Amino acid sequence: MVLAGGEGKRLMPLTGDRAKPAVPFAGSYRLIDFALSNLINSGLRRIVVLTQYKSHSLDRHISQTWRMSPLLGAYVASVPAQQRLGKRWYTGSADAILQSMNALSDEHPDYVVVVGADHVYRMDFDQMLQAHIESGMEATVAAIRQPLALSTQFGVIEVDSQNPSKIAQFLEKPANPKPVPGDPTQALASMGNYIFNAQSLIDAIELDGQNPDSTHDMGGDIIPYFVAKGTAGAYDFTFNEIPGVTERDKSYWRDVGTLDSYYDAHMDLISTMPIFNLYNSEWPVFNQQINLPPAKFIHDSEGNQGRTQDSIVSLGVVVSGGIVERSVLSPNVRVFSRTLITDSILLDNVQVGRDCTIRRAILDKDVVVTDGASVGVSRERDLERGFTVTDSGITVVNKGLLVTP
Repeated sequence: MVLAGGEGKRLMPLTGDRAKPAVPFAGSYRLIDFALSNLINSGLRRIVVLTQYKSHSLDRHISQTWRMSPLLGAYVASVPAQQRLGKRWYTGSADAILQSMNALSDEHPDYVVVVGADHVYRMDFDQMLQAHIESGMEATVAAIRQPLALSTQFGVIEVDSQNPSKIAQFLEKPANPKPVPGDPTQALASMGNYIFNAQSLIDAIELDGQNPDSTHDMGGDIIPYFVAKGTAGAYDFTFNEIPGVTERDKSYWRDVGTLDSYYDAHMDLISTMPIFNLYNSEWPVFNQQINLPPAKFIHDSEGNQGRTQDSIVSLGVVVSGGIVERSVLSPNVRVFSRTLITDSILLDNVQVGRDCTIRRAILDKDVVVTDGASVGVSRERDLERGFTVTDSGITVVNKGLLVTP
């Protein structure tokens, strides 16, 4: 079960017209492609995606991209909020499962893997499943080691001193988290991925649904329930082995839930030695195969050469007489004469005219920058035009806007 119903408020305006898991990433992907690829590569091929807010583009992407052969019962199916328990939306991630309980009753599984839909990582869930079965626990939480200073942003796992695979306490964003035994610099943070004995999950979800004081959240309510029972285990992501992964990108996991983290993850991808390797063919990240021509770099009528450097360039891109440096160009982007684009992310179908300057910016789909206009050059000017500017100076232009000088 893939939890894909969140609003993604911290990624606004990129989530102004789409669900967070549908946000484009690295040119050709959507964020949800990473979770689904991990499940498919792990041999888990009966998948439901629980959607809710602004789910049209997400549902369309799943239906067009994630078509599985039904021969062996494989499927990836979108399950929208069905209001089976009354005319209301999901009130939390646990309530999403409660309202979609028919997906479990139809399959009668022994175990249920529950994952988030908006993190960038590689993980073999089969290894976690085997560890869960061997532990005898009812619930297992995937845990990643994080520096103590950063762990206050996550749910933090404190393990039993006698049994490091058993959770002694689960705290949501604690001020003073306890470090991992044997490593005083790091704490164990929840990755938002879980495995449950199916009947145990059903019992916990139904009990939680009857509690009027619950927030009906997987991390906030369901996992603490199993911890209190003494039946919650931790799976250290450090021990997950992925084919083709090097020491550099082993145990990579990134929450791209803010504009700055989304931008930083892209800037890592275009570095000479990125921490996360998109080119690992032994554990591929699958995406939609769009029918577009190859990218092209040409000179304009004045002889200005179109060129790129240290960038990711997708299918259908044409750079005519412009210069692109340290940037990500998504499908069908157009860049014209004497334009300079640096340290930026351009999503699908963006057009940048002549004599433009784009710096440290994210341009959402279908943005048109007319001749002589600039983005990211003046913070004050960007704010006057209604663009979003983060504290670190990243300018974000809303989907479909016309940017003039």
